[in-house]
Amino acid sequence: MLHDWDPIGVSGIPDATGEYDAYADTVYVMLMDESATASDIAAYLFAVATEHMGLTDRGQLAERSGSPNFW
Repeated sequence: MLHDWDPIGVSGIPDATGEYDAYADTVYVMLMDESATASDIAAYLFAVATEHMGLTDRGQLAERSGSPNFW
């Protein structure tokens, strides 16, 4: 997750390797749920970035959250 979805740009910082671990758990559960779609996961990641992290570049965040490279 750190390299493909990195909304705050910490992938190059060695001390930040666990920065997104709390969100990865939820994404993992969603991936194991057969009813969860890629759009559901992208929506969750977008909400994390905009609501929990307070980021505002919605266009770039939407693109990164729904990137096929992430799946």
